[in-house]
Amino acid sequence: MSITAIIITALAIGIIVGGILVLKKSAHKFNLTAEQLADIKKRNEELDKEEKDQQKK
Repeated sequence: MSITAIIITALAIGIIVGGILVLKKSAHKFNLTAEQLADIKKRNEELDKEEKDQQKK
């Protein structure tokens, strides 16, 4: 391998690893209340029911 190929490969690996580390650092958990969780579960159940109804047709 030439020195140019090695530099390009190292640069590509560095960009990928750097991107992953930035994503990891900027990620955070959602702090949802019990009411919000209940709303999400209710909405998901409604959507599942609608999907089942559409598949039956």
